[in-house]
Order: sequence, then C-alpha cells, then structure tokens
Amino acid sequence: MQKLKIAVIGAGSISDEHLKAYRNHPDVEIYAICDINEERARLKGAQYGASTIYSSYQELLLDKEVDAVSVCTWNESHAEISIAALDAGKHVLVEKPLCKTVEEALLVQEAVKRSGRLLQVGFVRRYDANVQMLRSFIDKGEFGEIYYAKASSLRRLGNPGGWFADIERSGGGPLIDIGVHMIDLCWYLMGKPKVKSVSGNTYRKLGNRADIQHLSFYKAADWDPATNTVEDLANALIRFDNGASLMVDVSFSLHIKEDERSVKLYGDKGGFEIDPSLLMVTEKHHTILNIVPQVDHASLDVDSAFQNEINHFIDCVQTGQQPLSPVEDGVELMRILCGIYESAAKGVEVTL
Repeated sequence: MQKLKIAVIGAGSISDEHLKAYRNHPDVEIYAICDINEERARLKGAQYGASTIYSSYQELLLDKEVDAVSVCTWNESHAEISIAALDAGKHVLVEKPLCKTVEEALLVQEAVKRSGRLLQVGFVRRYDANVQMLRSFIDKGEFGEIYYAKASSLRRLGNPGGWFADIERSGGGPLIDIGVHMIDLCWYLMGKPKVKSVSGNTYRKLGNRADIQHLSFYKAADWDPATNTVEDLANALIRFDNGASLMVDVSFSLHIKEDERSVKLYGDKGGFEIDPSLLMVTEKHHTILNIVPQVDHASLDVDSAFQNEINHFIDCVQTGQQPLSPVEDGVELMRILCGIYESAAKGVEVTL
C-alpha cells in the first residue's frame, strides 16, 4: 500500500504529539510542515524528516502530494484552515476545540458534507485505552444507566500565557482549553445524550500571576506577562434531556494546595473513576466492591492516547469509515462551551 503523505499545519508544542505518532505509523510519510514562522517549521521538519516546508497553509493546500493534514494552529484559525483543506480535497485531523464559535462549527460541518472528505476532531481522551475499555463495560450494561458525572481539572499556577491567554486567538481560557477535554470525555461515556441546558460561571480574579516567584510553570512560546484576556476559572452544570447531569470545573489559576484532576461517573448499577487513576465500584452478593483493573497504565498515558488517535485517523482515511470523534461531535461541544460562556455572561441558565 502506498504511504499516505501527511502535512502538519502549525509547528507549536502540540504538533510534536501528532508528529511522533505519525512517525511511528508504517503507512505514513511525514511529507510537509507548515508554520507562519518558517524557521520553526524548518527545525521541526528536520527533526521529523519532512521533505517540504511551507510558511503559508494556502500554498501547502495547493500541493497535490498532500493526502491529509493535522491542524495544530491557534483556535482562531481552526475553522478557516479546516474548511480550506477539505475544499482542497484533503482529509483533516483538527486539534480540539473544533473552532471558536457555533457558527464556525456549522460552516466546518457544511464543508465536510460538500467535500466528501473526512474530518476527525482531536478529542484525544476518547482514544485512551482505559476509556475504550470502560466504554465496552458501559455497552455491556455493567454500570447500568449513567445519570451523573463530575469532572475537575484545576491548576493552581498554570496559565500558559501567549495565545492561550488572548481571547481573540483562543476563544477563552481554561474552559475552552481544558474543559473541552473534561466535558467531551464525560459526554462521550454517558452515551452523548442531547443537551438540554447549561448554567455556568467564569471568574477573572488572579490573572496570569506573572508576579509569582520560586515556582516554575509552562509558558507558551509567545508568553507575554502583559497579555491576559481570558478567565482563570470556570464551572458549569450541564443538564441533558434524559435527566442526567454533568458538573465540571476547570482553572488556569486557583488558590489550591496542588493541581487536581478527577473524572467520576455514576450509574444505577455501579460507577467508575478515570482520573486520577482507574477504579470501578459495583455490588456483588449484597456487598459493595471497589475494583482496580489490571492495566498497563492506571492513569492517562498521553503518548499512547495520541498514537491511538493518529492510528484511528489513518485507518479511517484508508477505509472510509467514520471517525470516533466526527465533526458533528465537535459542533455539539461548541454549543456546550459557547452556552456556558453565554450563561456566565448573562448570569442565567441557557437552554440549548
């Protein structure tokens, strides 16, 4: 089988996860790297063996050698580049979130339909081996009806700054950056029920905390202490048509002792935890049991999840099957995220 020629658009930090996984795939040739910073593209191209370098995605999409692209750019350009790539006949894997607004998301969905090309949204947590194992337990009725979920991803000092902290480029702060993972993971495992309403709050109290000393944290390549126009904390209650509910809170910055991450779902026959580590709760013979599955990784292994995501994308391109995270799900997540921001701005629950 002829190798698929892949191009990665955007050579920032997240592109490494895509490129490492593509490099490991026997049916892939990393053909091109594109970045508005041509020097960064060249360095990344040399690292991963790309033969072609572009500083314009428009020029890249004219290259008939390219079969598919990964879009790893700022959120503000996800829709624009994805639509252009689809219309150019390329298959697309776009990093989460799909875009910044519901209107943009619907335009991407239209482009998928008219182009006949495949688009996969980078909801990488769906591709974690533990999540897929839990999905099989859920499908077999092990936990019964899942009616409640709660998820937290709280950083005490974790505002990356740069484009992450610029609402024009990012579309928001921790909610659209981290919360999209938490919400999608729970929604997916709950069976993707139809959303009824959302009620959310956002807070800008601590800023980027550039004054903090003696404690290091990740900073984006374009980090600027003078720029921060996003929330540092968001929380939400999401209600579904089937009566189920999801509570979520996420932060870039919060006065807590240490970073916290937890994902827990509850059904009428049992429950389970994904973060901080895998655990199942059930009842047998009138006794409550805590079960610890024996697996390779008790918590999220990021590299293997990205490898699974890329493997799935390549398989879908080769076979024509629909991806596990299709454009329709990207649209629905944008409805939820934008609904939460709208609710927080208006101070009322928003019906979707």
